[in-house]
Amino acid sequence: MALSGVDEQHLSGAHIAFLQAIVEMQAAFGHDQRDGDRVSVLRHVLTRFQSQSHHAHRSAVSDLLETKSAVPLARVRGRHSGYHAAPARPQHRHVEIVHATGLEAARNAKGVVVVIDVLRSFTVSAYALAGGARECILVPTVDDALELAEHIPDAAICAEENALPIPGIAISNSPTQIAAANMRGRTLIQRSTAGTPVISAVRSDEGIFAGSLVVASATAQACLSRRPDTVTLVASADFPEDHACAKFIEAAMRGTHIDLDPMLEPLHESERYQKVMAGRWPGFPPTDIDLALAVDQFDFAMPAVRSDGHITLTASFPSR
Repeated sequence: MALSGVDEQHLSGAHIAFLQAIVEMQAAFGHDQRDGDRVSVLRHVLTRFQSQSHHAHRSAVSDLLETKSAVPLARVRGRHSGYHAAPARPQHRHVEIVHATGLEAARNAKGVVVVIDVLRSFTVSAYALAGGARECILVPTVDDALELAEHIPDAAICAEENALPIPGIAISNSPTQIAAANMRGRTLIQRSTAGTPVISAVRSDEGIFAGSLVVASATAQACLSRRPDTVTLVASADFPEDHACAKFIEAAMRGTHIDLDPMLEPLHESERYQKVMAGRWPGFPPTDIDLALAVDQFDFAMPAVRSDGHITLTASFPSR
């Protein structure tokens, strides 16, 4: 499906290929919330290209956005500066909130535990569930993923090793690829270097959630709904985006104001960010960062449940 009215010469080939994949995915919409969430992914990414494309072609991109807006949209958070977290209920304001990082911290985490992986495992999970996936199953190795997929009809595998794609597996740990895939009714099997082993290490029986910026406020509310004495926010790795997400979730629980920009500045100044944005990281398109930093893109949390030796994530909409 062509992008009508847009001069494709003024957008890079990689960007156009991604846009076309998303547009094709949206060719036949239903009217439920998950279809709206999928369209919001399109709107968010196209907005990025609108701001970058040549001035003479912005109106054409705007027309495309307006056309897609006719379909009911989920909330789209294209900006994170000065973002206000949802106010916490008064009876929960005295909960103890602990911040921790890494595998060993996950093993020792107390209370309700949120394991955070913004770039990119639990952002991938969120986009898969928003796209209609029935569940996301987290496994420790690629061999486990391949074996499990043989027993689940129409399962999709999303895997990486050391943040690089794996030969023979079409989908890397990429929300861009997941957003472009047809996930409706399917199971996504995930293997990643940080997020999946860290959440698997949690021993607490008071509740576990997979967290990322795209589901941050819903995750905070889901934690509070358990009426916990303690919530432990575990950054899966020592990265600024994971720590920023943890602080945002805490702010949402406290009902306080937080500005994410200063906390994300170290990410924007990092060598890995520059490498991704220059298109020099295989399996890690620049659009992954845009999708991962779309704060509160979705209104569901992702509770983690152990079953058959694996961790399973599903979408849960917290009561307000």
